[in-house]
Amino acid sequence: MTVVHYLNQFFAGLGGEEAADTEPFRIDGPVGPGNALVAAGITPDATIGCGDDFFGQHEGEALRSLLGWIAELQPDVLICGPSFGSGRYGYACGVVAREAARRGIPVVAAMTPDSPGVLASEGAAYIVPTGSNVASMRTVLPTIASLGSRLALGAPVGGPEEEGYLPRGLRGNVHAARSGAARAVDLLLSKLEGTVRTEIEPPDRGVPVPPPIADAATVTVALVTEAGCVPQGNPDRLPTRHANVWLRYSLRGVDSMSADRYETVHAGFDTTVANQDPNRLVPLDAARELEANGRIGRLADTFYTTSGVDTPVATAAKFGQEIAAELRESKIGAVILTGT
Repeated sequence: MTVVHYLNQFFAGLGGEEAADTEPFRIDGPVGPGNALVAAGITPDATIGCGDDFFGQHEGEALRSLLGWIAELQPDVLICGPSFGSGRYGYACGVVAREAARRGIPVVAAMTPDSPGVLASEGAAYIVPTGSNVASMRTVLPTIASLGSRLALGAPVGGPEEEGYLPRGLRGNVHAARSGAARAVDLLLSKLEGTVRTEIEPPDRGVPVPPPIADAATVTVALVTEAGCVPQGNPDRLPTRHANVWLRYSLRGVDSMSADRYETVHAGFDTTVANQDPNRLVPLDAARELEANGRIGRLADTFYTTSGVDTPVATAAKFGQEIAAELRESKIGAVILTGT
C-alpha cells in the first residue's frame, strides 16, 4: 500500500510558531508521529505538510501544492494529524482531508471532537477523537493505523461506535434483530422513565443568525474578544489556554488599547505583532472613531475577554450565554466579536 501523512511544521520538526509561515513541504518517508505510526503497523511513504499560518493565510496556494503531491503519489490512504486541540492545524487537516476525499482518496484524521477540522472535513474523513494535547498520542495511533490499513486495502470498516471514530453524518440501512414496533415501545418507556434516547442522533443546528441592526447610530455597541487581551501583567490571571473564566475591564476614559497598558496572553498564536498594537485584538481605536463620527450610538463602558485556545465547546457556550445575559441587562444593541 502507499500511505501519505499530513503534518504541520511543528510535528514535522521544522519549528514552532517561528516556523508557522513555512510553505508546503514534502519529505520522503515518515517524520515525527509518522515514526510512531510505523510502530503501530502502518508506514508513511511520504510526509507532506504546511505551516499553520501559511495554510490559514494562503489556503488556495497551499492546497494546490499539497493536492498536486497527493495526485502524483496516488496514495491508498491519507492520514492527517493527529492535530489534537490545535485550531489552525486541525482546520488544515480537515480541509486537506475533505479535498483529498473528494478526489477519491480514503482519509483518516485525528483531532478533538470540537476541533474546527471536524466541521471543515464535512464528513469526508474517518476522524479518530483525541485529547486536547499530545498526551493522547499513544492511545489514538493504533486506531489510526488500524483504520488506515483497512481503508488502504479496501477492507470493510464498521460503524463509529464499533471502530472508535466520530460519526460522519452518514446514514445507512442495517438489519435490526428486533422489529420497529418493539424498539419504538422501548424508546417510549425510556422517555417515560426520564431517560431520553434515540436511534438517530439529531443534527446540531448551531446558533441562529440574529436579525440585522436597523440603525447602528442608535445602539450601544460592546467589544468582546477571545484573543486573550488583558491589562499588562494579567492581574486576574486569565489562563493562556483551556480558559475556565471570562473577564470584564472598564473602557471609561480609554481611547486606544496602548501597548504599555494591554497585552495578550493567548497561547495559540505568535503574540508579537498583537502586543505591539493591542488594537489589533480589541479595535478600540476604530470603535472610538465610529463613536465620534456618529456611526454608532455609543461604545459600552466595558469590554469582555477570554482566551479561546483549546476551550471546550461546552465551556465556550457557557461563556457566551453568561456574557450575553450581562449585555442584555446593560441594553447593549450590538457586539463586535474579535478572535485570533
